Amino acid sequence: MKTKQQVVSEFRRKAIVDAARTVFARKGFARGIIDEIADEAGIAKGTVYLYFRSKKQIYKAVLDQDMAFVKASTLERIDAAKNLKDKIRAFTLARIENAETRKEFFRIMDTESESLSVTRSQYREWLREPVLRIASAIEDASSHGEIGRVPSEKVAWIIADMTRGTIQRRLLGQCETQPIEDSEFLLGFIWAALEGRASAL
Repeated sequence: MKTKQQVVSEFRRKAIVDAARTVFARKGFARGIIDEIADEAGIAKGTVYLYFRSKKQIYKAVLDQDMAFVKASTLERIDAAKNLKDKIRAFTLARIENAETRKEFFRIMDTESESLSVTRSQYREWLREPVLRIASAIEDASSHGEIGRVPSEKVAWIIADMTRGTIQRRLLGQCETQPIEDSEFLLGFIWAALEGRASAL
């Protein structure tokens, strides 16, 4: 059983992180300030500092929380898929759908800040496990003759980069298609290249 103080602390910490997500997505790290985060959370500025020592620590907490959620849901869908084609579909669709439902998080991920390197390094580290799952599936499919020999990890990162490009285009409002349509387009393009590689060998 949690104590009343623990429950209150968890509630306030979550409120601060949720508020910061909104502020950072709207204004970026550099222009988002503690006062705005406190106002968004409906608490005093001093209360924020009881839970976080700095704005950078809050920023990292936002990314850690959202990355954990998106990573877990992506891995779950990859693992549920039975073959390589379905695993690639699961990966691309999970990421595109998560970008739709968690736009603030993905906008934060695409924010460049000269004074903050944590975004890019955290992003790549978060993505590593799902990409390695896809790489393993590519290697397995290749060993069974489903596709030709390819550098599995390199191809998996290319799939991730193509998916990210699709997400960026959607976030910029340059797309009116449903997530499943973009996922299937990516899958068709990727699978044609992998099948072509198989037939060329």
